Amino acid sequence: MPIINRAADLQQEVSQWRHHLHRNPELMFDVFETADFVATKLTEFGCDEVVRGLGRTGVVGIIKGAKGEGETIGLRADMDALPITEATGKPYMSTNTGKMHACGHDGHTAMLLGAAKYLAQTRNFAGRIALIFQPAEEGGGGGNEMIKDGLMDRFGISQVYGMHNMPGLPVGQFAIRPGPIMAATAEFTIHIHGRGGHAAMPHMGIDPIVIGSQLVTALQTIASRTTNPLESVVVSVTKFHGGDAYNVIPETVELAGTVRTLKEDVAKRTEERLHQICEGLALANNAKIELDFDPNYPVTVNHPEQTVFSGNIAAEIAGEQGVIRNIQPLMGGEDFSYMLRARPGAFIFLGNGDSANLHHPAYDFNDEAIPYGISYWVRLAEAALER
Repeated sequence: MPIINRAADLQQEVSQWRHHLHRNPELMFDVFETADFVATKLTEFGCDEVVRGLGRTGVVGIIKGAKGEGETIGLRADMDALPITEATGKPYMSTNTGKMHACGHDGHTAMLLGAAKYLAQTRNFAGRIALIFQPAEEGGGGGNEMIKDGLMDRFGISQVYGMHNMPGLPVGQFAIRPGPIMAATAEFTIHIHGRGGHAAMPHMGIDPIVIGSQLVTALQTIASRTTNPLESVVVSVTKFHGGDAYNVIPETVELAGTVRTLKEDVAKRTEERLHQICEGLALANNAKIELDFDPNYPVTVNHPEQTVFSGNIAAEIAGEQGVIRNIQPLMGGEDFSYMLRARPGAFIFLGNGDSANLHHPAYDFNDEAIPYGISYWVRLAEAALER
């Protein structure tokens, strides 16, 4: 079946919700107004239960089917924005300076609300649907916090599904793969302690800027020389701070960056190699180097059965030609990974068309994708809970 007619009819209303969310972006766990908006809508739709405060500011709505008892499946959307100044020029652009929905979470939330309105009216399924609206996907691990608060056990969730928009993929198309689909993430901070002095007499000091430069280059050998070329790892130094004057060698330098991997053993070896490189350069330069390594999100791993099921649902809407079933993994991170560790499920991408990329000041979610997202959620829920 193509787009559900009712989903198409809802597009204008859901777009208005999306524009409201876009004007009022909030960060991390501080999504108080967004959570209020979501909870109010779910109550208006007639959800059987609306629970707030999971994972600090998360919201869960429960809809019971009209076909009797059954299992409970979870459908998840993220609510938080990013600390970016918007440059879209749209009439509904952010009114909160330095904050914007640059990753499309406003669209994700609006689409799941649209599906909630449809499902609360029709209830053409057995069992229950748990509509999960989570905070702090952008670095705060809000999904994990909701799990810690008992999300899966409290509502008896047996399977869980997520969706994210993808710029560059045509509107109305979907992409998925079994196994690892998004990377594990980690952040590192390195402090290099040398001995400052006059720039005209470098032999009298220990130059942390030279050591830092060596370190940036050495870290690239983790991918190029110590990791199997058939395995994926990214080590990126994204900060390099040191020095305040033209003629002074500084005492200290700070570097920071990120590591992305698709396998836990590769992540472990990468961390070990980071320590070895820092220790070796410290010894070679008679300096002190301190490494703080902070593992963040785990690998997002789609379960095989649920991946096939999700792809089949997408094909009902977009046609088989509109579904990429074995997309290359992305090296971005996603905290839906925690939910897929807790329960079987799948994470799918929905085309956002020819838009600016995610996390860019000119990015905007494409409202034309809304009927496809709503249709996907509705058909997935009904098919998963058929009797």
